[in-house]
Parts: sequence; C-alpha cells; structure tokens
Amino acid sequence: MASGFGKIVVGTYVEIKRSDGRIHQAMVTSLNEDNESVTVEWIENGDTKGKEIDLESIFALNPDVAPDEEIAPSPETPPPPTPTCVKVNKIHLKVSLFSRRKSNCVKEVEKLQEKRERRRLQQQELREKRAQEVDTTIPNYEIMYMIRDFRASLDYRPLTTADLIEEHRICVCVRKRPLNKKELSVKDLDVITIPSKDVVMVHEPKQKVDLTRYLENQTFRFDYAFDDSTTNEMVYRFTARPLVETIFERGMATCFAYGQTGSGKTHTMGGDFSGKNQDCSKGIYALAARDVFLMLKKPSYKKLDLQVYATFFEIYSGKVFDLLNRKAKLRVLEDGKQQVQVVGLQEKEVKCTEDVLKLIEVGNSCRTSGQTSANAHSSRSHAVFQIILRRKGKMHGKFSLIDLAGNERGADTSSADRQTRLEGAEINKSLLALKECIRALGRNKPHTPFRASKLTQVLRDSFIGENSRTCMIATISPGMTSCENTLNTLRYANRVKELTVDPNQVMEGGRPNIHAVNQLDLLDEEWLSISPQRDDLKLLCEQNEEEVSPQLFTFHEAVSQLVEMEEQVLEDHRAVFQESIRWLEDEKVLLEMTEEVDYDVESYATQLEQILDQKIEILTELRDKVKSFRSALQEEEQASKQINPKRPRAL
Repeated sequence: MASGFGKIVVGTYVEIKRSDGRIHQAMVTSLNEDNESVTVEWIENGDTKGKEIDLESIFALNPDVAPDEEIAPSPETPPPPTPTCVKVNKIHLKVSLFSRRKSNCVKEVEKLQEKRERRRLQQQELREKRAQEVDTTIPNYEIMYMIRDFRASLDYRPLTTADLIEEHRICVCVRKRPLNKKELSVKDLDVITIPSKDVVMVHEPKQKVDLTRYLENQTFRFDYAFDDSTTNEMVYRFTARPLVETIFERGMATCFAYGQTGSGKTHTMGGDFSGKNQDCSKGIYALAARDVFLMLKKPSYKKLDLQVYATFFEIYSGKVFDLLNRKAKLRVLEDGKQQVQVVGLQEKEVKCTEDVLKLIEVGNSCRTSGQTSANAHSSRSHAVFQIILRRKGKMHGKFSLIDLAGNERGADTSSADRQTRLEGAEINKSLLALKECIRALGRNKPHTPFRASKLTQVLRDSFIGENSRTCMIATISPGMTSCENTLNTLRYANRVKELTVDPNQVMEGGRPNIHAVNQLDLLDEEWLSISPQRDDLKLLCEQNEEEVSPQLFTFHEAVSQLVEMEEQVLEDHRAVFQESIRWLEDEKVLLEMTEEVDYDVESYATQLEQILDQKIEILTELRDKVKSFRSALQEEEQASKQINPKRPRAL
C-alpha cells in the first residue's frame, strides 16, 4: 500500500466528522489513490451509510494512522533544549514545538498533494490505455473496471452443500439471478457480488460534483446468500426444506419470495422457465410436495394416517380468487372463534407429487398477469399455494408457499388509472403488513396486525402460535439499471431480519404518529369505528412512519374503506336480486287471483301495497349504499392526488 495512506487499510476503523459536527467511528471500505481519499461506511438507524473523505481530514482526527515518515529538521532549526542543562521559558518552548510540528504537517500535506497529482496523471494514463484495450462502446466501461478491481481483492467463500443448515424461526435470505437476455443485449453491468455464504454487496455507481465517477460499495448480511449459479434445488435445501418437518409436528410454516418484477420470484417458487414454458417440477412448490410425500412414509408419521390436500389462490386488489375453481371470487371472514375462513376455497386431495404438479399448472394458467417494462408476463397478484395435512378431517399442519407480486408495483398509487392504483395500494399495504406480522412473530408480541391486508389476514394462522416458522427469499436483479429496486429489496429484507434479532428494540413503535392519526380522522368515522381493519391499519401507520407519508396512509384507508363498501354493495345487490325473484312469484299469484270473477279487491290492494312498500324500503336502502359507494370512489380519487410522490423505502 502506498505510504501516503499510512496505516490505513480496508477494514480499518477511523473517526470521522459529519457535516453537522458529529464525530463517530466508521469502517474504511476502499482506498482511492486517484484523489488521495478513502470511502467509509457506518450503520445508522439500521441503514448502511457512507461517504468519501480526503486523507488530510482523516489524519487530522486520527494521527495514529498517519504516515510514520521521519522528516529531517531544517539546518536553521536548533535542536530541542535539554531540560537538565538549560532553563527555557515554558511558553516559548510550547510555541516553538507547536510551530515545528505545524511545519512538519505542512510539508506532509505538500507531499500528499504532489503524490495526488502524480496519481491523477497515472490514473488518466491508465484510463486512456484501458480505453484502447476495450470496446469503448460498452456503456459504463469505467465502472466495469472499478467493479472488477474491487472483486479482485475479495476472498470468495460461497455457500456449498457442505455448509450446515441452521435452524431459524425466521430465516431471511437473498438470491441473485444471472443477467437475462435483455440485459446482456444492452450490455448492462452486473453490480451485485456475493463473496460468501451470507454477504451481499451492491456496487452502486455514484458521481461527484466534478462529474468524477466512483463506486459506493454497500454490504448486507443475511442468513444465506445465493449467487447467480445456484440452482432451485440448492435454494430449497437451505430455505423451505427445513420447514417441511414443522407441519408434521402440528405446526405452521410459511415461505415466500419477495422482489421486483423479473427478479426470479416465480422461477424460484414455480420452477425453471424455458422460453414461455415452465418446468413446475423444479420449483419450491413441487420440491416441498415431494418431501411431504417422502416424510409420510417414515414410520413415525405413517402411523398418524395423515391425508394431504392442496389449495391454490391469488390475492388481487384486495380480493381473493380460487385458482383451482375457475377463478371463483371468495370471501374472507372470521368465525366465532376468531379463526379466519376463506369461504368456498376448494381443497384438492393429492396422493403424489404428480397430482401437485397438475394443480400448479392449472393455477398458473389463470393467474392474473400483465405486461411491464421488466417482464412480458408480470404477476400482478400474490399467489398462495398451500399444502395441508389433515388427520381424521382436522387440521394437523399447513405449509403456505407464496409468490408475491413485484414490490415496485407498490409505487403505482398515484396513477390516473383507478385499477392500477388499487393494485399498487394492495401490494404496498400487504408488503408492509407482512413485515409487521413477521416482526410480531419474531418478538412473540401479543398482537399481530394481520387484519391490515388480505394477504396477512388469510395467513393469520401462520403468524400465531409457538410452532410457527417463516422463511423469506428476497430475489434481486444483478443489472445496474435495476440498482435502485435491488437496494430497496435488500433494505426491506434487512429490516425484516433486524427486527427479529435486535432485543433492544422490543418496545419500539409505542409512540403514535400524530399527523397520520389526524389524517385518518378525516375518513368516514362510522366506517372507522366498525371496521376490524382500523386498529391494525393504524398500527401499521405508527410503526412505518418513516416509510409511509400520512397522505399515503390516508389513501390506504380510503382504499380499504372502498373495498369493504364494494363487498357490502355486492352482497346487498345479490340479496335484492334473490328477493326480487320472490316478489315476482308473489306478484304472479296476485295477478292470477284477479282473473277470478269475484276476487277480493281489498285483499288484492292490501297485498300489492305490502309488496310495493317492501320493494321501496329495500331498494331505497340499496340506492343509498350505492350513493355512499360512489362518494367513496370520489374520496379515493382525491386521496390519490394528495399522495407524497416520495416512494416508500420499503418498496
């Protein structure tokens, strides 16, 4: 290492001074010889932060790491006096020594400046030489070399099958996919490095005020990190496979894939793609089913006489649809025992893995999807595949495997198109609610805010009980063009894991967000007082006040109110329709009575009046509800226009 950096090496902890005057420790992550500076990183409020600092500032605060070069005293400078022989004025001695020390410092700074100029010239020559060696038509080739040089300094120890499978109640891991054909065609750069079994590094390109480009290398640590060469079988081995035994022990297990559209969620959960065709046998759905049937043959479980069932449904815009029953719309209700029931959801008995594969193919064929810039067939819904064990008809265990909608769709809450807004609102809210439910599970909190979204509501039993385990697979895209979305995914996953391992924050979230609560009061008070979602949505707002603006949460409340009112209007409309059939039958009998020569006119008039009064009462009530529903539609549209354009960090 160049002597100009003194004792500083990558990994050294130094004190730095912030712009607000604060001084704290940070770790050196790179040495920048071209401009005589270092890049440092530190953790603040759960986030990794960093900055570039020149060497003079570092040495000023950390003299112990400055260069040890001895500077010869100038001829005119007399040697220091010997205290035992000469009496010297103390003040004069201090000033003399200070001046000499300052002179040495100035000389050292001048040397650093000279070295900096030499290195700048060398760097420029190196850039020109590299430009001659490579195809300069490759976008960001300078960044490519920076990443290549950084990677060359790393010690790689990737995850292998020889590594132990650790037991976690909540496991959070990350999977990087390879660059796809589209990214390769535009020569996108791979900015993700996974040097070890639990570390993910993002090389985020940055630019200084003087247009100099540099890398900000951000590091994240998880339970497991899978690089782009990892197979689905390997991912399954460390994520979902350890959860299979849980459901045989009368437990609940949940495994879900989270990430932006096109990051590999559906590939991971559903299976390998070959063009538009998907091999469902290679996905976690099928691999989990395979192991369930293998476990059934073990003597300890065979005697239980368990039966295996499967369900497959999707949650789209706050509504639930059965993917195994022609996409029938389902209602989600709580019974008298506060158990959540998806009314009408069909459970299909399965005898072998092949039966499961057939169900997966049927469900995937009718899942709601739409085209985006990232994927020609982007999932716009959360798909939930469940493997259920029953013993004599009673629930024994359940494994929920979820392919979540793309997290970047949660930003589509200010769209001019209402349907897109509702899609984005449900995705945004459900992902936040999912995080809070995992928080509650990890901390054994007495209350789980599962009512905050349809997703967490239908998964309620997975978040309650001591024998519940969860695994999150965060899938990330490697390309530089996806860097922002990738960082958002990693920060979300990082907070999920932090929430489960930091005992010092157990009491966090007790202080309400006054502004957000005031915004909630603007909504229909009657709905807020009777809706079972209100308290959980309020809790969600309070615990995510840094990520969700009050305006955005007001919009979530408006959407929730809208969805509830829509369900009520549809239910009442169906009831009126059925009542109308009965009215028609009564009126038919009444009209037939008038064909008699001596029919009772007074009885006819009385019965007709009763029918008409009943019609008017019921139809008026339905009309008033429809008017309120239309007002709610207008309120939702107004609320969407007030949303803070800043995108939530979690999405």
